Amino acid sequence: MFFLGYMLALVAVGALFLITRPIGFLAFCVMGLGLIVPSIALQVRRFHDQDRSGWMALLNFIPYLGGLIVFVFMCLDGTHGPNRFGPDTKAEDLGDVFA
Repeated sequence: MFFLGYMLALVAVGALFLITRPIGFLAFCVMGLGLIVPSIALQVRRFHDQDRSGWMALLNFIPYLGGLIVFVFMCLDGTHGPNRFGPDTKAEDLGDVFA
């Protein structure tokens, strides 16, 4: 869902950029800077879902290959059942979370 919202915002800012270049460029820069921390937090949470350390997000800083490695890890499924970072987020018995 985060990626969907990110892409919708990117399309909106891209349309704004096509209409008015200076304002669209400023909006693009603000959006990019504003989404750095949530993007890193999302990667750390995804690594935790796979029972891996969140420090693996630092793989992004390896030139050329690091981003590809992180992309592959983000596409992998998480561990089934609870792990050391908490319960399974896709568990069937979530109790009264959505009640």
